[in-house]
Amino acid sequence: MKGPVAKEPPRRLTVGEIAGVIGGTLISGDATENLGPVSIDTRTLTAGDLFFAIRGERFDGHDFVAGALKRGAGGVVVSDRGAVPPSIPSAMVAIVVQDTVRALQALAHHVRCGSSARVVAITGSTGKTSTKEIVAVMLEGRYRVVRNHGNLNNHIGLPLSLMALLTRPEIAVLELGMSHAGEIARLVTIAVPDVCVWTNVGDAHIGLLGSVERVTDAKAEIMDGATSESLLIANADDARVMTRARQFPGRVVTFGMNGSADVEAADVRDKGLGGTEAMIATSEGSSSLRVPLLGRGQLANVLAAVAVALQFQIPLRTLVAKAGALKPAAHRGETLRLRDGIVVIDDSYNSSPSALAVALEVFKPKQPSGRRVAVLGEMLELGSRGRELHRQSGRAAATCGLDLLVSVGGADAKALADGAVWGGLKPAMVHHVHSSEEACTLVASLLRAGDVVLVKGSRGVHTDLVVDHLRSELV
Repeated sequence: MKGPVAKEPPRRLTVGEIAGVIGGTLISGDATENLGPVSIDTRTLTAGDLFFAIRGERFDGHDFVAGALKRGAGGVVVSDRGAVPPSIPSAMVAIVVQDTVRALQALAHHVRCGSSARVVAITGSTGKTSTKEIVAVMLEGRYRVVRNHGNLNNHIGLPLSLMALLTRPEIAVLELGMSHAGEIARLVTIAVPDVCVWTNVGDAHIGLLGSVERVTDAKAEIMDGATSESLLIANADDARVMTRARQFPGRVVTFGMNGSADVEAADVRDKGLGGTEAMIATSEGSSSLRVPLLGRGQLANVLAAVAVALQFQIPLRTLVAKAGALKPAAHRGETLRLRDGIVVIDDSYNSSPSALAVALEVFKPKQPSGRRVAVLGEMLELGSRGRELHRQSGRAAATCGLDLLVSVGGADAKALADGAVWGGLKPAMVHHVHSSEEACTLVASLLRAGDVVLVKGSRGVHTDLVVDHLRSELV
């Protein structure tokens, strides 16, 4: 990989260029005018933005076109000409297209192809967001880096994220999410990555795709369109990933902990709330490594990020120093130290059986004092296997030395609680409630001084409410 390039002024797009790229008809406005950033939400729109009216499951952006214009939008892109107010000033830009989502994607692809930035695209069943954030941290300082924020990683969010390439960064670090087969293939076509990172294959989305094999197929789409000049960063410890990696037409660099990777962690020591320590071996040398993020899953994410950063000529000593100062992304393993020595591990952003298994590893090393408590929300999108996978997860949780478990959600969450009892937890130490609101009061009443509490669940279960309640009650 080449080193950093000289900074250039922001790239500008004219109305005529935009209309041509997205196959639109300009019905109002000046084709020579430059337009500002893109927006799909009038709540965050700023003056000068180009508003795309997107039809979603709950809202139709065409209903907000007038509001966007009142807020100072520089123009609008619609698929329904009738959504443009008849009184629109002739200087105001309005473009009509057949499909506003496809138009947004086409514009993002155009911006990508006109950019000199190198694109790093990351996918996997778990760890995508954390890996994205860590890669960006590793590259920042030497390079100008942009990344997608929050969960802007789907067929709409990724195009919005790619618009940041207009600021002329040197590297874009982008997370690719999916909910169905073919989605990552579409995202890859839009983003045209130079570096692909595949963290793992797990059971997230198994209910939508039907099997882990189909999940593997869907994640493998990140290799679509790769050439002999492309680079794949692959998890050597995941057999499904490595089977597909052999078909990659470009160069493959691996990371892992089982003795066969290009970026390898050996002598791994679990430090509980202190994270992990290891010796890391790479083609650029070896070093001791401390990762303050919780669990071996985060260590794997750091190894993936190191593998990426080494390709951009970041010295290993710099990467080791940055790893030691990492902080978790919001609701992804944050450690909150509350009153009476109670520690809450906020991993409430999302969950799946494989992600839960990794999160529970934090309890394996004996903590200095206090009980081990888990508040586990129902894991969604598991389909017909949901009940079975929740029972298995409950049994696995019981083997981690838990002293108390609260499951949150419907029948599948109850199956998790039952599995924990079958796995050896005393029934009196296992509780099940139907909602996170119920869990708030229950958990607060059960905690004792010195307890360590893991809170994890699918986003739809809102276990973050439990974290917020404990934070407010135990300050």
